[in-house]
Amino acid sequence: MFELTDWQQRAANLRFPTLAFIAGQQVPAQSGATFAAINPATGQTLAQVAACGDVDVEAAVRAARQAFEAGVWSRRSPTERKAVLLRLAELILEHREELALLDSLNMGKPVMDAYNVDVPGAAGVFRWYAEALDKLYDEVAPSAQNVLATITREALGVVAAVVPWNFPLDMAAWKLAPALAAGNSVLLKPAEQSPFSALRLAELALEAGIPAGVLNVLPGLGEHAGKAMGLHPDIDCLAFTGSTEVGKYFMQYSAQSNLKQVWLECGGKSANLVFADCDLDLAAEKAAFGIFFNQGEVCSANSRLLVERSVHDEFVERLIAKAQGWQPGDPLNPKSTTGAIVEARQTERVMGYIRSALEEGAQLACGGEQLSFNGSNNFIQPTIFTGVTPAMRLAQEEVFGPVLAVIPFDSEEEAVRLANDSIYGLAASLWTDNLHRAHRVARQLRAGTVSVNTVDALDVSTPFGGGKQSGFGRDLSLHSFDKYTQLKTTWFQLR
Repeated sequence: MFELTDWQQRAANLRFPTLAFIAGQQVPAQSGATFAAINPATGQTLAQVAACGDVDVEAAVRAARQAFEAGVWSRRSPTERKAVLLRLAELILEHREELALLDSLNMGKPVMDAYNVDVPGAAGVFRWYAEALDKLYDEVAPSAQNVLATITREALGVVAAVVPWNFPLDMAAWKLAPALAAGNSVLLKPAEQSPFSALRLAELALEAGIPAGVLNVLPGLGEHAGKAMGLHPDIDCLAFTGSTEVGKYFMQYSAQSNLKQVWLECGGKSANLVFADCDLDLAAEKAAFGIFFNQGEVCSANSRLLVERSVHDEFVERLIAKAQGWQPGDPLNPKSTTGAIVEARQTERVMGYIRSALEEGAQLACGGEQLSFNGSNNFIQPTIFTGVTPAMRLAQEEVFGPVLAVIPFDSEEEAVRLANDSIYGLAASLWTDNLHRAHRVARQLRAGTVSVNTVDALDVSTPFGGGKQSGFGRDLSLHSFDKYTQLKTTWFQLR
């Protein structure tokens, strides 16, 4: 059983990786530039990290391409790649406490969430794709008797992955595991707010047996390192998880350069529909989890709660009671259920939405206050607004914080219309004990994942992604290989 002092002692002795990882070597940015990695829970600078730019991306692409063409990884058998990725999964678990601390200190999440959820989740993703490798078969087309036409999957070559700060290790694993399993070489750019676990993962990958140059990690600012990846003519594919605004930039960069494949998993404003015939207490418990977990910094967070009017007031009362269990605290305290918002800029952004909701006439049901711990103001109470109308900013825009908009509905048709009234289409949840309604409504919701009688359902075996301005990429499941491979037809004309 961990105590606060246990994590504090480990944190005091923690090593922070600060150098880029290119061609199997830890190197500074060629410009010498760095940026500060700040602990949002204290406001203190943890380390100065290499700020990569164009020349560093060029060096990493060159190393990745050379490794791919040499076949040191791409031409290894599936069984050989499987063994290395399984070893990497083991190493992730062996360094579970270290990796959990790196993410917690870097972006403010409760260390126990990182320890119990993120780190074993990342190891599980690598293990799952490793096990899938030698169980995938190519195809033979039903051609004429004098023709043999084979359809094979081949690695694309050099893949760039740009991941966000809310789940630093997990999001890296979601991209890296299938891309590496397929035989590609990869450039990974972690968010500038959370580079540590990605840099440590690169060290572990080398130890596991992934050859130098196959995995390169470039910390840096998005407008420098990220843009350089988007515009580089020798990157074959770019996979991105982050905001819709930045996703659109990557589409432009592809058009301006080599028409590389771009796979986007962007923002969300997920609706949670609660009908009167469901288990209201369970629905309230899960609704609180769906918006307040990870400080609400989840792209698929259930940030719009649509409640049947006949149970609206009762349900809001239950929800307010559940919200009390999500009060923020020191991320290193095992009793804390939520931690710090990732940075002061994001904290101010979330508070701006709270002020805007009040100005537009929404009623504050609970929370709404900015709190201070350990000299940092990056803590926000779990916040619930009622009286929200569909036209309000809080109902339409992604907050990415612990702020919930509650909207009543009177009919099934109205609930569906309100749920679909969004530029986003990432996820939705639905609560009802009527089997017919569950099927009927789920089919009408325009979302990549619809969770029935739960929220934000997720597993490595099922694809994750959305539609509309949430993007069109899919992480997880065997379908993820579609992003990192290309189909080749080979036609043998027989005599």
